[in-house]
Amino acid sequence: MKIRIVSSKEEINYLNQNEKIIHLAFRPSNKDIFALVQTCSNVKAIHIPSSYIKTISNSTKMFLQMQDVALLEGDVWGHRKDINEYSEIDPAVFDRMEELKSDGLSESAVLDRLVRETRLSKDLLKFLSKEKSSKKK
Repeated sequence: MKIRIVSSKEEINYLNQNEKIIHLAFRPSNKDIFALVQTCSNVKAIHIPSSYIKTISNSTKMFLQMQDVALLEGDVWGHRKDINEYSEIDPAVFDRMEELKSDGLSESAVLDRLVRETRLSKDLLKFLSKEKSSKKK
């Protein structure tokens, strides 16, 4: 799975409309988020660093909820946008998730373990887990 990294508001207008998960590496305004949802009609989740997510207004959160777009807290570690505009989530993460679940660990324990092992945010892992299970149905 790929996460599209967006490092400035100017990039929003040039995004592919089929992007599913977008990480905003800048502090977005309400207008930026509305433009993002308008440009990328298939977006399922917006991933924002912890320090920025606190500045998202309640009206924007409600708008995203109505659009069925998840607002995820977290960062993309070790990614260089100058090399690739996407951050890839290794398929091994999903395999490890299934392995830990089959070992009988609770969802919370699985997420805690994966946060330590992968350095992905708990919100993102929870979203990926839900997406994976909804595709199986």
